[in-house]
Amino acid sequence: MKGDRVEIVIDAGGTPRTYEVRATRAGRRVEVETRRGMVEVSEVTRSGSPVRTARFMSSRILALVEHPADEGARRPGDEPG
Repeated sequence: MKGDRVEIVIDAGGTPRTYEVRATRAGRRVEVETRRGMVEVSEVTRSGSPVRTARFMSSRILALVEHPADEGARRPGDEPG
């Protein structure tokens, strides 16, 4: 859902760098998957098709923070269902 975002802080040779993956349109969401030493953060559509993907080595990640969309920001009548 628009508003979902994930912040990733990595160690880039002694200097931390921050990256952000954000759901840019309504109906999209951000998913995080861990596979074989890699963390993959993707913005996906309602049907599950990835729009953009960022991959990071898990040994370099200092922090990964998921920020879900604010449920209070929904309009009346938009309840999931």
